[in-house]
Amino acid sequence: DAAGTEGDTPPGDSAYTPAAVPPGVTPSMAQFLEIKAANPDSILWYRMGDFYELFFEDAVTASAVLGIVLTKRGKHLGDDIPMCGVPVHRADEYLQRLIRKGFRVAVCEQLEDPAEARKRGSKSVVRRDVVRLVTPGTLTEESLLEAKSRNYLTALFRAPTIANASEPTPGFALASLDISTGEFELGEIAAPDLLGELARLAPGELLAADTLLGEPAVKAIIAQSSASLTPVPSPTFDSFAGERLLKSHLGVTDLAGHGTFSRAELAAVGALLKYVELTQLGRRPVVLPPRRAGSDAIMAIDAATRASLELVKSASGERTGSLLAAIDRTVTGPGARQLAERLAGPSRDLALINRRLDAVAYFTTAEPTRDDLRETLRRAPDMARAVARLAFQRGGPRDLAAVRDALAAASAAADQLARSAQPIGLPAEIVALAADLAPVGLDLHGKLASALVDEPPPFRRDGGFVRLGYSADIDMARSLREDSRKVMATLEARYVNETGVKSLKIRHNNILGYYIEVTAGNAKPLTEAPHSDTFKHRQTMASAMRFTTDELVDIEGRIASAGERSMGLEQDVFNALADAIAKAERMLGAIAAALATLDCHLGLAEIAVEQGYVRPILEPHADLSIIGGRHPVVEQALKSQHAGPFVENDCILGRPPGDMKQLQKSPGFPGFDETGDGRIWLVTGPNMAGKSTFLRQNALIVVLAQMGAFVPARSAVIGLCDRLFSRVGASDDLARGRSTFMVEMVETAGILNQATNQSLVILDEIGRGTATFDGLSIAWATVEYLHEVSRCRALFATHYHEMTALAGRLKEVSNVTIDVKEWQDEIVFLHKLKKGAADRSYGIQVAKLAGLPATVIKRAGEVLKTLEAGDRRGKGTKAAGAAVLDELPLFAAARPSSHVPGAHAEAQHSAENSALQQALAAINPDDLTPKAALDALYKLKALAKPKA
Repeated sequence: DAAGTEGDTPPGDSAYTPAAVPPGVTPSMAQFLEIKAANPDSILWYRMGDFYELFFEDAVTASAVLGIVLTKRGKHLGDDIPMCGVPVHRADEYLQRLIRKGFRVAVCEQLEDPAEARKRGSKSVVRRDVVRLVTPGTLTEESLLEAKSRNYLTALFRAPTIANASEPTPGFALASLDISTGEFELGEIAAPDLLGELARLAPGELLAADTLLGEPAVKAIIAQSSASLTPVPSPTFDSFAGERLLKSHLGVTDLAGHGTFSRAELAAVGALLKYVELTQLGRRPVVLPPRRAGSDAIMAIDAATRASLELVKSASGERTGSLLAAIDRTVTGPGARQLAERLAGPSRDLALINRRLDAVAYFTTAEPTRDDLRETLRRAPDMARAVARLAFQRGGPRDLAAVRDALAAASAAADQLARSAQPIGLPAEIVALAADLAPVGLDLHGKLASALVDEPPPFRRDGGFVRLGYSADIDMARSLREDSRKVMATLEARYVNETGVKSLKIRHNNILGYYIEVTAGNAKPLTEAPHSDTFKHRQTMASAMRFTTDELVDIEGRIASAGERSMGLEQDVFNALADAIAKAERMLGAIAAALATLDCHLGLAEIAVEQGYVRPILEPHADLSIIGGRHPVVEQALKSQHAGPFVENDCILGRPPGDMKQLQKSPGFPGFDETGDGRIWLVTGPNMAGKSTFLRQNALIVVLAQMGAFVPARSAVIGLCDRLFSRVGASDDLARGRSTFMVEMVETAGILNQATNQSLVILDEIGRGTATFDGLSIAWATVEYLHEVSRCRALFATHYHEMTALAGRLKEVSNVTIDVKEWQDEIVFLHKLKKGAADRSYGIQVAKLAGLPATVIKRAGEVLKTLEAGDRRGKGTKAAGAAVLDELPLFAAARPSSHVPGAHAEAQHSAENSALQQALAAINPDDLTPKAALDALYKLKALAKPKA
């Protein structure tokens, strides 16, 4: 631990002094313990030369998580000190694994050169201190972040009432900041929407007051989110501090120009920005003007619905298989992040939706421009994250180059849009983007292009990132450092020419350094005027004389320090360019956002053309008319598997305005009046026929439309939706003690309590997790509630055929079914919707397709016939049903041998029974002697023995 063993020198200062060493503790360990005591909730990465070392419990924890060797280093108070370490050059790799496990890491660096420490004594310890707290929500390194996913740090605050609600409503205020880009959003939501909002934001880290976490209900909701939870003291949520900090970060004296913020929102801001200051040790992040969120701005989608519809993640938790993966044709990380943001929070702003659709529509028709722009954007780095790293002083030369290249791409894109606009003009959305892409007066690109080499190294310490010719001083320093022989040869030739002494040589040794040497017989010209003032005698040898000059001394000094000087001058250039970028942060943020938005529009246009999507019509009414709708994920899966085309289906809920003939209903879709149909459809049909796919595809089409995308249909008129609910599939929640049926009921309760007449509800098989009559009763009452109270649009799939009677009792309920055909005791799924109700469920046929043993299928058919016969005789009660089942012979009475599978077992069993019956018929018991009876018994036993 002595100063002489230490390594590199990061900047900073430290409060540690050797005087703080307790008795019996080494200075190095005293320093560690002092710093660890100041960061008790973090794993301490303690820099020692080329390693980050971990000690005590930190070492035990890290060795287990990282899979590295746990060893020992000395003793502390008589006990061995557990220790492990990671190399500095692999630090990001190990840091990422710790952060993903939810740990916080305090990075403790050396804050002085070991040579400086040695001046205080040979046993002095290099000063160290924590330079950064790394938490899941405060990542900026490219290696620690997903390029296509944002990483929010979110602060949650209890709002006494929601400020913009029509009536006092308790809720929560949330402030979210991605410090890797500066993206910032604020909003308030009602208490029941908290889990859904956390699912939308998907924060990497969630800040909440310790008192709030004391409420079991709130803690349970937060526990269901994927965020890493960080409790903070309640006084941190200070609205006045939040207002002051927000003004400071935005560089304004009044927030009115950025909107109106409630005291609850500002309190959340206060905790958020204070936490950033704490973890970044005072370094200021990029903070862009806040974007409004909350239930008034976006379609509310609860967590269960997001999981059910697999919007951004599939059921397995992967991106693959989700709607996001199916529609993502972006070519940049920022564009992909914006696409995910739109999909997670579809808009309720009709004007914004139509502006987005205008842009997508333009690019679907302008194919050459679309292709050129996408190619240009492929060359655009992630400028927002590069600017953020530079702001935190964690950036390198490649971050400077990222800003340079992104500015070049933005300028090129603006030029391409200008050329594309000549014949027909651009939609307003694209005009605004073009203006942001090429702001007036920004000459930063020229500075960066002239200063930086084309491919700079990753780290500042590597040097060599300043372009040749940018700085004469840097060029000279490099020349001296890299080509000292050439410099000396040039100087030597000049001295020979000036003095006329052709034997003059410039030489070097480790004692004298550089010197001029001439033979003794040729030294006279250097000792006499006019050269005596220039050449100064240094040493006389037997056969030669040595001289020096002020110029040679100067050059020698510059050569000796050329490396340091070159590095220092390059660091000055780096700092000057980083300062120029910092001054343009707000403008660069707007350019980065414009590039992301352009990429998002282009990607949505690309998928629309590729898959044949159409522009939806969004209206303020509460109806829905989707003609020829398709499931975007399933359709692409079928294409990739060459499994045939997806069968499209219509969905007409309510009475949309205008002539229904204009909607071009699917051919062969009979029975719907041209004035429209019910707002609630009861969907029946067998399993495997496509009911769930039909339900989901309509929900996904609504999501796509309100995010501003074209949709997989032949036409779509969609009434703006305020909330989307989907209860599809069955699952349990064992960790919270909830059965499958309990989970189903909890989710159904949330739907019934929150759905409005502007909502779309998707329900599949409600009530199937309990007794038949109980389930039927719940499903029946649920449909009535949706019809009479919620008055929403709904698709309700069910196997309870009794439910179809509701179509005759409730005005806005209609029956539709998925068509199937029967052929030779088999069923063929047509996947086509038609008006009416299914007359049966075909469950036994589906079970046969699944591979159930033939005897089970046969037995099920027998039971079904008996039950149906009993039902026709009026035996509809439980007691009567039991009586019908009593009429059935036991399954065991006809059970085949278990080791012979399938149809062969059934045929063999039948043949054996026939031979046994014939032998029994041939026996007359009255004619048998005891011996003959015994022989007959053996024969029957042999016939009854199963054949191998």
